[in-house]
Amino acid sequence: MRLSRGASLFLLAFGAWSWVIWPTFLRNIWKDGRSWEDGPTSFFLVHLVLVVVSLVFGTVIAVLGVRGLRALRTPSDPEV
Repeated sequence: MRLSRGASLFLLAFGAWSWVIWPTFLRNIWKDGRSWEDGPTSFFLVHLVLVVVSLVFGTVIAVLGVRGLRALRTPSDPEV
């Protein structure tokens, strides 16, 4: 299956957007007073997990977009 150029670019843009938004979110959570008492609070840890999972998904989605764009460059296989 091949993705269209538009779909591939959308996936790539989504992955890049994830890497712009989530680190900024984590910096804001880090500075929040609810994040630290005698160590990291559950508020911080839950948001940290959210950021990590979102970055992993964003990376996987961006890789799919890159692979979709690369697949458009290669000649298509002849149909059997």
